[in-house]
This record gives sequence, structure tokens and C-alpha cells, in this order.
Amino acid sequence: MSEVNNPSPVITIDGPSGSGKGTIARLLADKLNYALLDSGALYRLTALSALNREADLTDEATLTEIAANLDIRFELRDGEVVSLLEGQDVSHDIRLERVSMAASKVAAMPGVRAALLQRQRDFRQAPGLVADGRDMGTTVFPDAPVKIFLTASAEERARRRFEQLREKGVSVSLRDLLEDIRARDARDMNRATSPLAPAEDAVELDSTGVDIDGVLQIVLQLVRDRIRA
Repeated sequence: MSEVNNPSPVITIDGPSGSGKGTIARLLADKLNYALLDSGALYRLTALSALNREADLTDEATLTEIAANLDIRFELRDGEVVSLLEGQDVSHDIRLERVSMAASKVAAMPGVRAALLQRQRDFRQAPGLVADGRDMGTTVFPDAPVKIFLTASAEERARRRFEQLREKGVSVSLRDLLEDIRARDARDMNRATSPLAPAEDAVELDSTGVDIDGVLQIVLQLVRDRIRA
């Protein structure tokens, strides 16, 4: 069902990698009892499927076909969203750095984005949806009553990712992470289709130096003002 014919409210949270939008989206969906769309997971799943098939990551036609025919499902287990690809739990695999980088390349392809557009819109359901991504407020749900564009400095985002990986026992270079984030930002902002940018009516929040609870409280107030007033 398209967003035009579906009255269920949508809260979009867009922003660059590492800005905290995924964490905020999960917390917000839990608070409001809304459905959750992690749109980035769809691109990561497409990238992982392509890598598993050893597909050429520059072949848009092949990648578009993979995206259009993904066998995927999301399940909520113990408060966490589990991503299933062909029936297998790949929640860990889609967060690997090689998959993240591949997903950024795949997401720049117009054919892939078109193939996944309606799948994203189909997540809209009562009582509402929190949608996390890079073009949720500009392209996927342009009628959303609450649009957030969450960002943070590249250095802050690299530090957060470094801490996350270190906690998981993964040894990485902070300098390499920073370079990867800057390269990903450049690809996301300069792609021809749905480049990373705030919607004209989005509220821009910089989370540099602000804890998760502080950002969450700001977003909750926006929701109260615009949806639950």
C-alpha cells in the first residue's frame, strides 16, 4: 500500500552512518509501540546476498534482480530486530564492515532503490511506523508528519563505531573507520538517486556530544507536538 492511501503516521529518522539514528529509531518504536523499518538492513541484505553469490558489485542489472527477489523476513526477539535471509539469521553478518561498504555502493544504484521502494512503504501499518534510513523523509515517506535528520561529526561517528566493534572483540583502526565514514558520506551525498540530505520540513539534530537519552527526549517531544497533541 502506498503512503498516500495509508493514514498511519510515520516518523522518519534520516542521517549518515553512525549518527545514532538506528538506536533512536528502535527506542522510539518501543516507546510508542510502533512498527520499525530499518531500511539500511534491506540494502545490507541485498549486498550480503550479492556477496554470497559472488556477484559483480558494479552490475546494476544483476543487483536490481537480487533486490527485487530477496527472500527476507524480520522478527522481533527479546527486544531486538532479527534479520533473516533465506530463513537464516544474518543479523551479525549484515553489520560486518565489508557488507556495510558493499551496501553503500549498492544503495547508490537507481535500479536497486526502485526495486526496494515499495517493500519499504509496505512496512507502514497501524498504529504507526518509525522509519530509519537516508531518504525516508524525502523519497519513501514524503508525507510523514515528523521528520528528523540526525547527524554527528565524522570523528564522533567513527569513535562510536570503534567502541561498538571493540566491545564485540573486533580489532579495527580508528583512522580506517574515519576514512570509511568519510568515503561513505561522499557516496551517499553525491549519488544521483535520493542523495543523503534533510527533507525541507525535517528537524535537524546534531548528536555530537549528546547522549542517547537526551536525543530521545527531544524526538519524543516533537512526536507529542506533531502527532499526539
